[in-house]
Amino acid sequence: MQIQKIHHVAYRCKDAKQTVEWYGKYLNMGFVLAIAEDSVPSTGEPDPYMHIFLDAGHGNILAFFELPGQPPMDRDRNTPVWTQHLALQVDTLEELLAAKGYAVQHRDFLSCQGAYDRVVLNPPFEKMADVLHLQHAYSMLVPGGRLVGIMGDSAFVGSTAKAVAFRDWLHNVNAEWWQLPAGTFNEGDRPTKVGTRMVVIDKRCPL
Repeated sequence: MQIQKIHHVAYRCKDAKQTVEWYGKYLNMGFVLAIAEDSVPSTGEPDPYMHIFLDAGHGNILAFFELPGQPPMDRDRNTPVWTQHLALQVDTLEELLAAKGYAVQHRDFLSCQGAYDRVVLNPPFEKMADVLHLQHAYSMLVPGGRLVGIMGDSAFVGSTAKAVAFRDWLHNVNAEWWQLPAGTFNEGDRPTKVGTRMVVIDKRCPL
């Protein structure tokens, strides 16, 4: 027999109504169907339950059981907590962060203005554009704030006036940096074999 697809996967939940509302609000999963029975159809065992089905898109169904007559939920204590999970794919990181409540700004970074106590940066490396991005990020950092950025090797090993001036600037702002392992960015949406470094700057408070 050839399986056509997985029709649905089912998990237990504490409250069917709250589960439907949460997945609808945060993941746009539409309510499909609810089944309430006083006994298990496959075994005839008396065990009241509410079985709900949610539309996860693209023909995928996510289901849950509310079991009011059973002991409180728990996990498999013989399995590490990181093992069993449900992985969902969304279109973009921006969409995911917005769903988590972050105010995502999606535009040319060099045009951004503001004051931030934390900045995490993964800029483009071409033509040492990472230098401009890192220094612009630093300009928006409040005193006492921290900047963490990924940069290409060019700014650290190059002999151009721009590279030398940047290294002088790093020393002036008491930056720390270290080499990342070779192949760190070999995979991903924009893979590169360029050597990379991690830069950390804690902006000093004025005396």
